[in-house]
Amino acid sequence: MALFSSPVRLWLLPNALLLVVLSTWGALRYPHLPGRIPKHIGVHGVDAWTDRSIGSAFVLVFVYAGVTVLMAGCAEMTLRLTPRDELSNADAAPFAAVQATPSLYNRPGSRASARRIAGALLLLNTCIGISFLVGCGMLWRSTPDPNVPAWLLVAMLLPVLVGTAVTVAAAVRDRKR
Repeated sequence: MALFSSPVRLWLLPNALLLVVLSTWGALRYPHLPGRIPKHIGVHGVDAWTDRSIGSAFVLVFVYAGVTVLMAGCAEMTLRLTPRDELSNADAAPFAAVQATPSLYNRPGSRASARRIAGALLLLNTCIGISFLVGCGMLWRSTPDPNVPAWLLVAMLLPVLVGTAVTVAAAVRDRKR
């Protein structure tokens, strides 16, 4: 049995591509990084530095890999749940009091809705990857410059906000049905 269903495997392709791009770019940049790289970027630019190491240079790649596994698991579990419209009323009759529990409310309304929500979760993950791509560009600069362009915060937050809006819209659409 495959770990992920075919829709999830297909929707994971952009995420896998981003992970390969981040890893390859990082591996090519690593030898050219200065001895100290940004550890934290605050309101006024880089406000903490750390020594260059695999862990410090690739922290965003590792986090993105973990988030990808988590989001893929959530998308797969969403597809595997029995939607509300497929729950048989005859099967639920002995448990009528249980029908009002949150476990039934938090199911997708239909198979189509489950696909939309699962797809939206993996789109959100792609948006997180794009945000991390921007962050890696900042992290992997060849000079230890404490100045950060003003557009960086917007460039990192905008993809995540767009992905979140799409995911929330898919969930709200399901609730209205």
